[in-house]
Amino acid sequence: PQVCWLSPEQTAGKQKPYMYTQGQAVLNRSFFPCFDTPSVKFTYSATVKAPEGFTAVMSATSWEKQKDNTFVFKMSQPIPSYLIALVVGDIVSADVGPRSRVWAEPCLIEAAKKEYDGVIEEFLVVGEKLFGPYVWGRYDILFMPPSFPFGGMENPCLTFVTPCLLAGDRSLVDVIIHEISHSWFGNLVTNATWGEFWLNEGFTMYAQRRISTEVYGLPYTCLEAATGRALLRQHMDATGEDHPLNKLRVVIEPGRCPLGVNPDDTYNETPYEKGYCFVSYLAHLVGNQSKFDAFLQAYVNRFKFQSITADDTLGFFLEYFPELKEKGVDSIPGFEFDRWLNTPGWPPYLPDLSPGQQLMRPAEELAELWAADSLNMEAIEAVDIMGWRTYQLVYFLDQVLQKSPLPEGNVKRLSKMYPKISKAQNAELRLRWCQIVLKNNLEAEYSKVKDFLHSQGKQKYTLPLYRAMWGGSEATRALAMETFSATAPQLHINVQNYVKKILGLAAAE
Repeated sequence: PQVCWLSPEQTAGKQKPYMYTQGQAVLNRSFFPCFDTPSVKFTYSATVKAPEGFTAVMSATSWEKQKDNTFVFKMSQPIPSYLIALVVGDIVSADVGPRSRVWAEPCLIEAAKKEYDGVIEEFLVVGEKLFGPYVWGRYDILFMPPSFPFGGMENPCLTFVTPCLLAGDRSLVDVIIHEISHSWFGNLVTNATWGEFWLNEGFTMYAQRRISTEVYGLPYTCLEAATGRALLRQHMDATGEDHPLNKLRVVIEPGRCPLGVNPDDTYNETPYEKGYCFVSYLAHLVGNQSKFDAFLQAYVNRFKFQSITADDTLGFFLEYFPELKEKGVDSIPGFEFDRWLNTPGWPPYLPDLSPGQQLMRPAEELAELWAADSLNMEAIEAVDIMGWRTYQLVYFLDQVLQKSPLPEGNVKRLSKMYPKISKAQNAELRLRWCQIVLKNNLEAEYSKVKDFLHSQGKQKYTLPLYRAMWGGSEATRALAMETFSATAPQLHINVQNYVKKILGLAAAE
């Protein structure tokens, strides 16, 4: 299950086959013999022979091409098994910084270079200032074929990302900050078990938002974090707050299934966003950002190249701040560390996101105007959205979607008025625009839904659109069936099966 073999039609170039591996969480055991647990770290080397006309790349600190199209790789730093990754395909590279290059199929390389030239180094430098040296040597990005089902995978030295990040206007480059932050949290200091995945993701979300604040300012970061909090709310409403997966320390035990539980089946928003809230709570206890930044640097330095548990993390926190230990901050009623870890439900502490209000309020007010029975065009035209960045536009569209269906004709006018939105190439905007089109039965733009689903196979975008189509009218159901039968061969097998479930078709074995 770890090795994905793509036919030419599942690639961007549609000429040659492609192969990639995806190890997280426990799939690398099907690729090579290993202790397939994040609690064990090791160095590795590999020799890969590929057919002529193909290039192999791996998550390694050094590699060289030898004769007969043989590639030799070495990873000189100890890493857990899930971070070993291999790609073989028709791929080329271009430099975008002093220690970074982009890799992609030849038809995408120009777009990738244009989008990321000079961008990565800026994020790396801020990361180093905050969390200490970047130890992996290179930071390259590989743009995967459109059928890649994930947003990104933080394989060291070589992050795999969806080609959806190539928006053409750099409007999604900040997504890469999350993967860069894993260079310290996850790859360098690693959760010892998948039951404490929040140690990887909660700290990475916190680090990502620290870098983002330095680069883009606090209001924008708070707006992005509000989007994340809304996703956590949706998830907890859908599963019920007291669902056992809605706690930070998840019990992954064998149960009845002889093979145990697959950690992938426990994946959700909680370790990311509730984890972020817990790390923010620790910062709140310290009460001083630069002191907490210094703690994070000390934490990375203390546990680098190790796999640790939450007890190690929290023990070190109390040791680093003896005055907090003395005050007994780990057992403040309602905020006990034990409650954070072991009680499911909504985070007991939420960081203050009010600085985001200065960007949220105009978006909320504009959505209100568009939801009115008679449109006040004068007020609408007075709002200039040309300067809005992605998450402000996303926030606006989320508000419009919540208010949909809008009064007759409004969405059609909105589409005409904002080509920046209705004709966007930015995948986050395209997803929401397609959802609005479906919720408002705007048949004239159903083709945009079809085009978007033909252009990519990312799970996060594909499944919500099929759910929306299947929950809609006869026409949207027909659109779902037609689009799926045309695009199924280019989708990852897991995504194919998820869509079949939504459409009530029998999933393949």
